[in-house]
Amino acid sequence: MRDDRQPGMCTKTGIGLVDQETSIRLAETFKALGDPTRVRIISVLCGGEMCVNDLAGVLELSQSAVSHQLRVLRNLHLVQPRKVGRSVYYSLDDQHVLTLFAQGLDHVKHT
Repeated sequence: MRDDRQPGMCTKTGIGLVDQETSIRLAETFKALGDPTRVRIISVLCGGEMCVNDLAGVLELSQSAVSHQLRVLRNLHLVQPRKVGRSVYYSLDDQHVLTLFAQGLDHVKHT
């Protein structure tokens, strides 16, 4: 019997070997999620949009520290800002971020 799969193809997902640029971007995403403060920010934003000041209060961090971490998450398109006057509100960028976070959390709780 002939095997028509591409080299590196995952039989369960059908996902093949990713190109160099995609692998770099994915690694950067996982690297961003490797920081506990950023994970906590994402966990709060799973509940909905929140301004930097309120995030800082919930996380018990300075606004400066939260803003720095949000900049990292924003640059990777994990969160998106919405400016209202002088306040900036953040939310998860899309459903993929919520799914990625939820899957990771399920994995950690499962082990």
